[in-house]
Amino acid sequence: SITKERTEVILQGTSSLDPNDPAAVWEEFDFKCKPGDLKRRPCFISPYHYRLDWLMWFAAFQTYEQNEWIIHLAGKLLAQEEEALSLMATNPFAGREPP
Repeated sequence: SITKERTEVILQGTSSLDPNDPAAVWEEFDFKCKPGDLKRRPCFISPYHYRLDWLMWFAAFQTYEQNEWIIHLAGKLLAQEEEALSLMATNPFAGREPP
């Protein structure tokens, strides 16, 4: 084991007009192999890793200022760019207005 606690970066979006509204529903973008849903079977790709998922793991140990690429990724997901969405396991906004 690497650490005793599991910290994660979780990317979410909302369709709410006011994201600060306590009633706003936030939906998570799932990654292909990053740990997430505890009920999901772990991803096993050997001897390689999904690069983005691997970077997300290390980003959780630092701040977003040390990983500016996360801001760019979030912007691409918010803009529903197909290239960025292809790196995700699920897009909670598929077939709907962008978050």
